[in-house]
Amino acid sequence: MGDFNVKDLFSSKKQLAGLDIGSSSLKLAEIDSTAKGYTLHSYHQIPLPKGVVNDGILEEPQILTSKIKELFVLSGSKRRNVVTSLSGNSVISQKVTFMTMTPDELRGLIQDEAGKYLPFDSMEDVSYDFQILGENEFNPAQMDVMLVAAKTEIVDSFADAIKSAGLTAAIVDVDSFALETMYEENYDFEGDDVAVLVNIGASMTNINIVRNGGSILRRDFTLGGNHITEGLQQSMGLTSFEEAERIKIQGPAGDAEAKERFRDNLLVSADPICSEIERSIDYFRSTYGGGEIKVILLSGGSANIPGLAENLKQRLKIKTEIVNPFKKVGYNQKQFTTEEIEKIGPSAAVCVGLALRKLGDK
Repeated sequence: MGDFNVKDLFSSKKQLAGLDIGSSSLKLAEIDSTAKGYTLHSYHQIPLPKGVVNDGILEEPQILTSKIKELFVLSGSKRRNVVTSLSGNSVISQKVTFMTMTPDELRGLIQDEAGKYLPFDSMEDVSYDFQILGENEFNPAQMDVMLVAAKTEIVDSFADAIKSAGLTAAIVDVDSFALETMYEENYDFEGDDVAVLVNIGASMTNINIVRNGGSILRRDFTLGGNHITEGLQQSMGLTSFEEAERIKIQGPAGDAEAKERFRDNLLVSADPICSEIERSIDYFRSTYGGGEIKVILLSGGSANIPGLAENLKQRLKIKTEIVNPFKKVGYNQKQFTTEEIEKIGPSAAVCVGLALRKLGDK
């Protein structure tokens, strides 16, 4: 695979497809660049059996390969080059300050003195990349850099499973940075505008705090939609996880009082996730200081939980809303209805960010 591909890839004009490999589903998006801007050409999703991907680690590569083949047959996609991403404990990111230097000089310095900046004794078995964020606000002779690294064997495990499906992992990104790409393309920001991008997946939540479009703090934690479902199962006395998941998605039968109890149970089950989001924002404020947070954007399959956005807004006193990855990205109206686009929006956010990547972009 070579170096870990976050923002710096080989030059090419090949069309790419975004392949979001989650712990409970596979998503595929194709986005075309047109004279009028970006347009969603295709989007498909299929479930992934539990245990295939666990905390960002690929446990069952043969099953993943089979499911990728199934997804591409379903979609009819002819694109053979994909952008995928890692998350969780498989990825380490760290913001570091260096004296101002060229990217080539910085790469050599990191290679020679990796132990100072990343928790690895040697870079021989590590794939990494970096993004220069800009001049350090306290010292103009220094620059802030985001380092991202993963064990090469983890990167290769996903790349090999994709290759076995007859495809090429042209870019390996990070879930949090895919959210950033989606945000940059769809939302207006300026100066020191700070946004908190939160993706609540099935087993993991990704947080990326961005200032003026650039990441300044990234964090993943292993709580997600499954945790909410388990809490709902317990609080409602349901016999199975599957039943709780169905009710979580479709809502309960019954009168207004039953639906209100259901909503309260949902919010109680989601409280640990809200607490971790709050903790991350408190850490940002205490560590990075200036820059008022303009908005929290929620994405992922559990973003639409009734009352979740409002609960976070009241709790944190910050504007909180569901993300819209199609705010400026158009869609093929022969392929999708407005209702379909609204429905898939929150869960498609990472996949859209991946599909927006281009070989050779920065």
